[in-house]
Amino acid sequence: MSADDATTPTPAPLAFSGQRLDWRDLPRGVRTRIQELAGAQVTAEMSATTGFSPGFAAVLELADGRGVFVKAVSPEQNPQSPELARAEVRAAQAIPAQVPAPRLLWHDDDGDWVLLGFEVATGRPPLLPWRPAELRRVLEAMAVLSEATPLPGHRLPATDEHFAADFRGWHTLAEGPGSALDRTADWAEGTGEWLRAHLDTLCTWSEDATAALVGDRLVHGDLRADNVMIDVEHVALIDWPHASVGAAWADLAFMVPSIAMQGGGRPQEIFWAQPMSAGLEPERLRAAVAGLAGYFTHGALQPPPPGIPNLRRFQQAQAEQALLWLRDLG
Repeated sequence: MSADDATTPTPAPLAFSGQRLDWRDLPRGVRTRIQELAGAQVTAEMSATTGFSPGFAAVLELADGRGVFVKAVSPEQNPQSPELARAEVRAAQAIPAQVPAPRLLWHDDDGDWVLLGFEVATGRPPLLPWRPAELRRVLEAMAVLSEATPLPGHRLPATDEHFAADFRGWHTLAEGPGSALDRTADWAEGTGEWLRAHLDTLCTWSEDATAALVGDRLVHGDLRADNVMIDVEHVALIDWPHASVGAAWADLAFMVPSIAMQGGGRPQEIFWAQPMSAGLEPERLRAAVAGLAGYFTHGALQPPPPGIPNLRRFQQAQAEQALLWLRDLG
């Protein structure tokens, strides 16, 4: 099935989100500081409805008629959230103008609460299951991103270094108790059975995963439908805490399992139809996808992290699609 033919729903889960705070849930001092940074009183809020990060994420309407998209997180919601917010500040300072991403207007960090204020990305997340026209527009925006390099003086990690630990999922599972992998028995289309039968091969393929990702392009690192906003004229790529510098095709490879999960078509057909895949050696792609599948599989088998109860089901659905893709690549 091609991307243009993908109009029927997939049985996989289509979208999840984390647990959000409302404006009234924020401490008074945090609300006051946001209004100081924004330069006006807040008169209304519209909470974000997608994404996994816990904490506060909303478009705030200001008394002077402006709007600002604000994120506010502290360790109380999730211990990792403040560091991710700080990473997003570093990413925002590295994104060149041609990349379709909201600009960071201001930020603040008191050691507990991290606050970020962005331009408002107009529109909505893509409709799910994916509509072919919207998927084409998002892939076109990703093609623009694939040609971008970070601004001089950036502080982003290399993609291979950023994912080095994450992409050892198969080795971690192989070294652990077999009972963990037994929980994949009911995974879609026999993927659990296939991975257990090919665990040694998956470990071997994934050994080259991070080396395959080396490059000099700006990599978002976490693109999915819930990290995209779309309207009649624009596509915006949002939520950049995992940004790094690596291969031009990395974001496409990372995203297509979620596209397949959400009714957009088969990863193999989507990937090779895009300009950023031109000239890529299939073995290099296979290594990266093996690392990605190991990351999703290992993650899906862990307890849910604080404040993000739906994450593991979402990772399982992407793991299943990545494994199906590996069957084609193998």
